Amino acid sequence: MKKIIYLVISVCLFGFVACNEFLEEDPLSDITKDNFFKSRNDAFAAVNILYRKGVLNLMSAGNLVGSSYMYSTGFRSGLIDNPSGKGNIPAIGKCQTLSIDPVTDNSVIQGFWSGAYETIVRNANFALENLPACPGLTDAERKQLIGEASFFRALNYFYLVHTWGAVPVVLKTYYSLDDIYTQRSSEKLVYEQILKDLEVALNAGLPDKPMPANGFRITRGSVLALAADVCLNMAGYPVQDASKYADAARYAKELISNPNYALIQHGADMSNPENWGKSAYNTLRTSDNEKEYLFVREYDAVIANGGDKPVWCLPYEANSWGFKYSVYVNAWNPDPILHAAYDPDDDLRYQDNQYFHSSVIGPNGVEHTFNKLAYFWWEDEALRSTARSEKDITIYRLSEMYLIAAEALVKAGGVVTEEAAGYLATIEARASISKDYTTIKNKLQTLAPEAFVNEVITEKIRETLFEFKLMDDISRTRKYPALDGEGKFTFVPLMGAVNPYGAIFSEENVYFPIPDQVRQRNPLINEPPLQ
Repeated sequence: MKKIIYLVISVCLFGFVACNEFLEEDPLSDITKDNFFKSRNDAFAAVNILYRKGVLNLMSAGNLVGSSYMYSTGFRSGLIDNPSGKGNIPAIGKCQTLSIDPVTDNSVIQGFWSGAYETIVRNANFALENLPACPGLTDAERKQLIGEASFFRALNYFYLVHTWGAVPVVLKTYYSLDDIYTQRSSEKLVYEQILKDLEVALNAGLPDKPMPANGFRITRGSVLALAADVCLNMAGYPVQDASKYADAARYAKELISNPNYALIQHGADMSNPENWGKSAYNTLRTSDNEKEYLFVREYDAVIANGGDKPVWCLPYEANSWGFKYSVYVNAWNPDPILHAAYDPDDDLRYQDNQYFHSSVIGPNGVEHTFNKLAYFWWEDEALRSTARSEKDITIYRLSEMYLIAAEALVKAGGVVTEEAAGYLATIEARASISKDYTTIKNKLQTLAPEAFVNEVITEKIRETLFEFKLMDDISRTRKYPALDGEGKFTFVPLMGAVNPYGAIFSEENVYFPIPDQVRQRNPLINEPPLQ
């Protein structure tokens, strides 16, 4: 049962905190500690709103852009296209050509920046400052809410450091104009603050179960998943703290070894194509209540529907095919380089009506064919009947933890162990039509460490291609997907890599530029980062 949506929507109806631009000269005034935090309900309201704001709000699905989250996680890589929508939105093409400008594109990137900081400063910080003294809470509830607020502050800082690198670390609510001037902190300091917040969340007594089993509130599993990802990124570029590989593996393995969490299994033998409708990937596409789900963004068809994400599964021509939405745009369209990562004959995810599809029978009974597009977000009822999406977006799944553990173990130890090979083989075997776990594992154990890690990163692309992980992995590994001389998938060094639009990566364009509006309002942001 979806509970958190109803609690959050009721908070929004009462207008908890005004949604003004971060760093505007307008300090928090709508609700203060003097007229709020008077009861248990106030405390829960202050935290509940975090489930729909900041980075989670950037994931909201529109029909032309796709979602704001796609700019920084896909378009910026040059490996994801929005062929139908970008003609109306120049910033998409400028992401692809690495030519985003802090002045002319200020309004676009400012929205991403201010959305995350508003959530941190006006919501998470406000809650963390006032929850300790709020009356009406039991000790367990107080600890839980502090843990949840800390988690969401960490999540938004993780997005900021991925997208801009060195950014200001703000740990208090702004109550006066004097508070808005803050110097940037180095990536290392930002990550250290993220880990401090996650440590609070890990010690908050959150239930140790999948998020759907907890009324769609975050759990210990949600926190462990984010912590594993944070540590993996901190071990990579630009911080390169290799000690964090061991921490990433430890967090991921805690989830893998816990029977409360489990990978989705196929419902029949996948060597027979007649059974593909019972695959784990069709369960992933249609079910919101699985033990594999560690952290999700929740939707409901009635009061908080999932927007237009089903339209991302069809080409623009589908506007005349009789489906219920008004506009169709394949907003997350992988470049042929990424298609080459899949074995077209053996990877179940690449077959029609799994992660991808290449034909559809329209409401009028006519079959339409097209080049492979996403099927990951296909919702039959929404497309054919209601035009109201209700499928949640999965942000962390257990399968990703297997891949984090596999990579981190090898990077930490310098050798391909049976354990690491087993974790990777588990995910590859689920996707294989003809190969079993043992065969795959034995082959993986013959790889040199670098080749093994490259295989893990490739499998990460195959497994999470539609979950917006692409640019984060490119940034942290400094490896860019490419095709070799025979047209096979490989990696090249990111610095100097040429993307499909002819743009060349350098250190200057690994991140978005800081919006001009932010630089003008906060002169300290132009100073070298604190170290």
